[in-house]
Amino acid sequence: MKNVRLQLFVSFLLCACFLHAQQAKYIFFFIGDGMGLNQIQMTELYGAELQGNIGITSLLFTQFPMATIATTYSATNGVTDSAASGTALATGVKTRNGCIGVMKDKVTPLKSIAVRAREAGCKVGVASSVAVNHATPAAFYAHNENRKNYNAIGHDLVAAGFDFYGGADFWGVTPQDSIGLYDLARSNGYTITRGYKEFQKKARTSDRMILFQKIAVSKIDSRTTPYAIDRQKTDLTLSEITRAGIKVLTKDPKKGFFFMIEGGSIDWACHSNDAATVIHEVQDLDRAIGVAYEFYQQHPDETLIVVTADHETGGLGLGTGSYELNLSVLSNQKISEREFSKVLGNLRKKCNGYVSWDIVKNSLSENFGFWKKIRLTLQQEERLKIAYESSFINSASLVESEYQKDETIAAEAKKIINEIALVDWISKGHSASFVPVFALGAGAENFQSRTDNAEIPRKIAEIGGYGLED
Repeated sequence: MKNVRLQLFVSFLLCACFLHAQQAKYIFFFIGDGMGLNQIQMTELYGAELQGNIGITSLLFTQFPMATIATTYSATNGVTDSAASGTALATGVKTRNGCIGVMKDKVTPLKSIAVRAREAGCKVGVASSVAVNHATPAAFYAHNENRKNYNAIGHDLVAAGFDFYGGADFWGVTPQDSIGLYDLARSNGYTITRGYKEFQKKARTSDRMILFQKIAVSKIDSRTTPYAIDRQKTDLTLSEITRAGIKVLTKDPKKGFFFMIEGGSIDWACHSNDAATVIHEVQDLDRAIGVAYEFYQQHPDETLIVVTADHETGGLGLGTGSYELNLSVLSNQKISEREFSKVLGNLRKKCNGYVSWDIVKNSLSENFGFWKKIRLTLQQEERLKIAYESSFINSASLVESEYQKDETIAAEAKKIINEIALVDWISKGHSASFVPVFALGAGAENFQSRTDNAEIPRKIAEIGGYGLED
């Protein structure tokens, strides 16, 4: 009898410990779009090189106690797109490339972890550094066979009724949309704010909020916030979006929350193979995670932070055969390839169409450090001159990547500084490489062994107390 009682008592203690370890009231789910293992490794190696060291300078999230890797294939492709991978991360079910929140039959809707959290009485937030109706954030609230049906996805955003949305803006909203998404959101109780200062003014009196960048910035590009490397002081940041979301989601202290935050611009920079810009974007995501970490320090027993990626983009390679790296040279690149294309366009307007090689050469020196801080070979200089002639003399077509169209000479300058840094890219698309998974806080011990992207939300939902099983 004593042995039975002892066994029951031990079982009770084990169950109590297990439940205590599992339950999380507050959950942050960070997704670095396109952020593979080498994107993180490059950022940390770069940090060490800037200090004159060979090694790494750790990011905050790479120091989380639990770390593993995940596979990312979709239901129909060995190499996933963001719609399918976003759906896997949101619902725990794999679908075909291009689909948002539906099974691979393109019809059957899937319920996301965010919806499950809301049904369990939690506050819910979805945010990104790109548009809120883009693929990854959309996977947490929308159901559509085509990720490019931005109007319909925007309507799903409002219908989902989450407490907070943050990002660049709505993307691809056309005049054919019978009910404007901004008006629809307002009529459903959302306060739309432009910029962090306006958010702060209205946050006290608003329970459901949408935070977008300022209209002037959206008029330039509503699809994304400016790259971190190009950012002006008044530009909206992912850290500000994260901080704003926490403020909205914690208004009722009795309720927990689920908050997904995407570093979407990492992917965009990887698609254009812009290594320096990628580094700044990974660092920017790390700063946003730092905001969540501040919250975790105040609620360490109730908070879970999970960081992963939807896929790797570009097939980034570190080292090109010489058994060394020269990543610190990337510090001489002051703006992204995209922004340098704008600089060249402004020069064209300023000079009434004719821009001399000397003017372009000076701009290359200012923005990439060429000649002034970086010694070029004769071959590299000749390549830049040929690209200059393509851009300004022969009116060559722009160089395209997934989300950008850039000047020929901007693309060539970026390519040359990558070569000098001794990094290379396989493609301008996605790869099937492993992605990282890092975890900290309540239930983090569940993220120790190799996993698959569809398993991640199932583990998170279990830890949050709202399992994904029907």
